[in-house]
Amino acid sequence: MKNLFWRFLVVVFIVLGMIGAVLPGMPTTVFLILAAWAASKGWPEMDAWLLNHPKYGPTLKNWREHGTVPRKVKWIASSMMLVSGIVMLFTNAPFWVKVFTDVTMLIVAIWLWCRPEPANEYESELK
Repeated sequence: MKNLFWRFLVVVFIVLGMIGAVLPGMPTTVFLILAAWAASKGWPEMDAWLLNHPKYGPTLKNWREHGTVPRKVKWIASSMMLVSGIVMLFTNAPFWVKVFTDVTMLIVAIWLWCRPEPANEYESELK
């Protein structure tokens, strides 16, 4: 039953990550990090698949081993949060929802930029 719960979370996070790949304002990498975390708890085969994925595997491994986030990902995430925050201001949502959402995205962006960047990213920039 416990494994079923973790597998359910993995599927939910992967679906959200897939949606984020095509929908502006939805992150992909964050949901894949969450999927890898949940997979490590109860779905080792999916965990291995995610970590060995040709596109997302290196980012997931760097996050798991060093807590790093590539600069390109920081820029994309920050840009999407900025656009989402501006769009939110023009919705009919209550004022407190707009403030809460925008402040939350600002806090996430600050936290994101405080994360270290992968060492190999610096080496490739120097070449």
